[in-house]
Amino acid sequence: MSETIDTQDLGEQIVKVLKTIYDPEIPVDIYELGLIYDVFVNEDNDVKILMTLTSPNCPVAESLPVEIEEKVKSIDLVKGTEVEITFDPPWTQELMSEEAKLELGLL
Repeated sequence: MSETIDTQDLGEQIVKVLKTIYDPEIPVDIYELGLIYDVFVNEDNDVKILMTLTSPNCPVAESLPVEIEEKVKSIDLVKGTEVEITFDPPWTQELMSEEAKLELGLL
């Protein structure tokens, strides 16, 4: 009998990991900043993360996706991880959570 894994539970574990990764210029995690557009988990537990950066010239454009891949891959159930960066739609402050806006004094 094969063990089935709830992809929603795995998705929640992935979000917890994403909330431990901070933008180096803004003291808020990348999830609350609204940089993560979507997290896809397939039936094989391969993960694809669609994200953006605060700007195309972001100084961590090379290192941040690698950090995300490594941390998400560290979850036992995750088989593989791919991070795709998009600028459509471009990031704006409206994408930040209320928590992030409060942290940055925007509320």
